[in-house]
Amino acid sequence: MPAASASRTASHSGAHGTLEALGARVRWDRLGRVAMLGVLVALLYLYASAGVHVLSSWRQSRQDNATVATMEREHTALVAQREALTRAGTLETEARQLGMIKSGEQPYVIGGLPGN
Repeated sequence: MPAASASRTASHSGAHGTLEALGARVRWDRLGRVAMLGVLVALLYLYASAGVHVLSSWRQSRQDNATVATMEREHTALVAQREALTRAGTLETEARQLGMIKSGEQPYVIGGLPGN
């Protein structure tokens, strides 16, 4: 049986030697560089996506600030209009411009005036 075990040992070392001869050895230095490159690409992607998100948020913030400024101006104008309309004589003045009269008043119609 020593001959059988010797042939197994020879065939096993021969197969291993054949794989090495074909270049099947792992080149750890090259694999490490490729892995590092992959990590670098992933980090660059993450930084770029975060930068795009920050830029998008900044643009949205500027647009929202412009909208708020427009709404504040409109609010100021509406408050001034409300104050003008709630004064005592404003309602009566507006009604008279529309041709309304108070109950009990005598309406007068003046004719023959030149047109504007």
